[in-house]
Amino acid sequence: MAISIQQIKELREATAAGMGACKEALVATNGNMEEAVKYLREKGLAVAAKRVDKESKEGIIALASAPDGSALALAEVNCETDFVAKTDAFKKFVDDAAKVALEGKDIEQTLNDDYKMLLTKTGENVKIRRSERFALDGTGVLSGYIHMGGKIGVLVELGCTKPESVANPALAEAAHMLCLQIAANSPKYVKPEDVPQSEIDAELEIKLNALKEQKGKLPPEQALAGIKKGMAAKFCTQICLLKQDYVADGELTVEKYLDGVAKNVGDTLSVKRFARLQLGA
Repeated sequence: MAISIQQIKELREATAAGMGACKEALVATNGNMEEAVKYLREKGLAVAAKRVDKESKEGIIALASAPDGSALALAEVNCETDFVAKTDAFKKFVDDAAKVALEGKDIEQTLNDDYKMLLTKTGENVKIRRSERFALDGTGVLSGYIHMGGKIGVLVELGCTKPESVANPALAEAAHMLCLQIAANSPKYVKPEDVPQSEIDAELEIKLNALKEQKGKLPPEQALAGIKKGMAAKFCTQICLLKQDYVADGELTVEKYLDGVAKNVGDTLSVKRFARLQLGA
C-alpha cells in the first residue's frame, strides 16, 4: 500500500525517529501506526546490538531534585559521539532518567520504550550507565551540582544537630561549596578513618619501593615508622575530603572551613556522605 507524507509525519511526531526510518516502518507494517511504533522500537534494539562493540565515552550526567529538597539523584547516560550528547532528544532522556532515579525506580525498565526510540533515532550504542540517589537522613541539607555541562555530577549530605539550623543560608552555602570542592579535587573518602587499611598499605608499598630505588636502601627500622606515618598522613590529605586544602581558600583545609561555618551557625556539622560521578570514569 502507498504510504502518505501525512502518515510519515504523524509517526515522526509520535516517535521523533527520522523520516526515512518512519517510512520504512510504515511500509513494513502496511501503514499500521501502532505496529510501526513497535517496529521502530525493535529496530532500535537491533541497532544497539550491532554497535555493542562501539565505545560509548560521551554522554551526560543529569541532576534531579525533589521540590522540598529531601532527595536528589544523578543519572549518567553514555553515547558514542558528542554530537548525539548535545541533541535535545538525548538531553531530555537523561533528564528523565535522573527523575526516575529520584523516584527510586529502575531507569531502563521504567523508560524502556523511550530508550528503544532513542536507540532508533541516534543509531548509536547508548548506555544507561549508572545512577545515585540521596534521601535526607536525619537533620541536615542536601546539595547537588553539575560541572562542565554534565561531565561531572556531585551529591553531598551535610548534617547538623539542630532543626533550626536547616533554614540558615550558611548551611546551604556550605553544602554547595563542598560540591565544588568534590568536583574539583575528587576525594574518595570523607575522613582518614574511612580509608581501608589495605588501601593505605598498598600506597605505602609503592612509596617505599620508590624510596628504596632512589636511595638504594630503606632507612633504619626506628626511622621507618615515622616515615610511614608521614606518608600515610599525606596520602589521606589527598583522598579525604576533610583533609584537603579548601579550593576557595588555600589557607584552610575543608575541615577548618566547616569549623568556621559551624561556629557561625551555632551548631555541630558533619559531612555524612558524598557521591561524585565523572563521565566515562
